[in-house]
Amino acid sequence: MDLGDPAPAFDLPTDGGGQASLAALAGRKVVLYFYPKDDTPGCTTEAIAFTGLAADFAAADTTVIGVSKDTVAEHAKFRKKHDLGVELAADPDGTVVEAYGAWVEKSMYGKKYMGIDRATFLIDRAGTVARVWRKVKVPGHAEAVLTAAQALA
Repeated sequence: MDLGDPAPAFDLPTDGGGQASLAALAGRKVVLYFYPKDDTPGCTTEAIAFTGLAADFAAADTTVIGVSKDTVAEHAKFRKKHDLGVELAADPDGTVVEAYGAWVEKSMYGKKYMGIDRATFLIDRAGTVARVWRKVKVPGHAEAVLTAAQALA
């Protein structure tokens, strides 16, 4: 997926019984960030960083949604444990993860396996991919995404 491409549609359940869908967010900017697993060190740090900037994202008319293959119930536990203030969408079958190209072959200790690449997409008000971050390093990432969202009309 390249800049300027239409963002793949999504409609995913969120913890608390809600739904996150691109269609429902039409006319707003959307940050969709993919992360490997609830309640792991890097994913927790990233979710807390986005939560800390939630008011700034809201002021920039930008909705932030974290997506992993964890279940809605796992998301609810993760949210409660860390007092998270961003939406967490469940994609247990990986359909949306794959549509955004975030399901990739990884390697750890010489072993290859499939997993979620930590990646973030900024979608503009027209539903177009305006910015992409792949192989995200967590420190400073939420701030960089906020700066890009603020700069986007």
